[in-house]
Amino acid sequence: MSTPLKDLLFQPDFFNDLVTEIKAVYPAFDGDGYLSTVYDEKWESLELKGRMIQGARALYDFLPSNYDDALAILMPVSEKFTGFDAIMFCQYVEEFGLDHFEASMHALEITTVDASAEGAIRPFIIRYPERAMQQMLAWTQHENEHVRRLASEGCRPLLPWNMRLNLFVDDPAPIVPILEALKSDDSLYVRKSVANNLNDISKNQPDLVLDIAERWYGDNEDTNWIVKHALRTLLKKGNQRALAIFGFGDVSDVTISNLTVTPDPIAIGDDLHFSFDLLLQADQPKKLRLEYAIHYLKANGKHSKKVFQISEREVTPNKPHKLTSKQSFRNMSTRKHYPGPHKIDIHVNGIAKAHAEFMVTD
Repeated sequence: MSTPLKDLLFQPDFFNDLVTEIKAVYPAFDGDGYLSTVYDEKWESLELKGRMIQGARALYDFLPSNYDDALAILMPVSEKFTGFDAIMFCQYVEEFGLDHFEASMHALEITTVDASAEGAIRPFIIRYPERAMQQMLAWTQHENEHVRRLASEGCRPLLPWNMRLNLFVDDPAPIVPILEALKSDDSLYVRKSVANNLNDISKNQPDLVLDIAERWYGDNEDTNWIVKHALRTLLKKGNQRALAIFGFGDVSDVTISNLTVTPDPIAIGDDLHFSFDLLLQADQPKKLRLEYAIHYLKANGKHSKKVFQISEREVTPNKPHKLTSKQSFRNMSTRKHYPGPHKIDIHVNGIAKAHAEFMVTD
């Protein structure tokens, strides 16, 4: 079993180094008092996020009460740390800087370089939507790729493990100028964030994202990659407008036959193997996106569909094609299997063309 992150991060070495670096800038810092406040009776029961918050809040008790004075100490110290531990400096800004917009934006611009401030900036977006988005648009021109990425990642409506930005779930229009400014960024790190932001938006405002995708696709290889990654959710849903962008069209001339599933029943922990025949009855080759969907039985007795890609290929017409694949039924942290009836569908360009039922056993 892997070690929990809370036992790998925010460990004594980090806090001891933090005390040393703060005292080098601010000799009056009570390091022993700070460590005692961090390691109180609740520490062992706290999860990772709780430990980060506790470390940040304890700083407030031992730094100058004036926010600007505290930042003058913490900002040079923050540059001594990298990785997840360094996000604690972003957390300090999130906790205590909400009434100090300009100073906090400057602080997050610094801390995001060595950590990641996309979570910390979200309360500022909620309180100061126009000012925050103006700042993030300005950051799209920053020389540092981490700051440019923050401009996109920080305003993702559905950023995992962070608060939703419901104002942009309902109306993502303020995000679009930022994504337009970053779509041809030199950094793949930044372009991935642009794609992920668009994917977030597509879950509630698909037509807006499809409008952007149709406008961007074909500009260059970088924007083509962004569009493909951004439309991944819509492609798995079989959205025909999304599929058409990549040349996946009508499949009325495609048939799927002889879908077989083995073993049936399948025991939890084993691999499900399946095969089928594909035939395109047409005059010309056709570009096809092949997927399969498993309808998993859940604990409540209902089924939940999960789509997996097989391949994208150009298929020769009037020639049978035999395809095989497999799917693991091992339990994972992200998926638990339950015994009972399941179903598999074969999708061609988003359209279900064949299905088979099978049983899962303990």
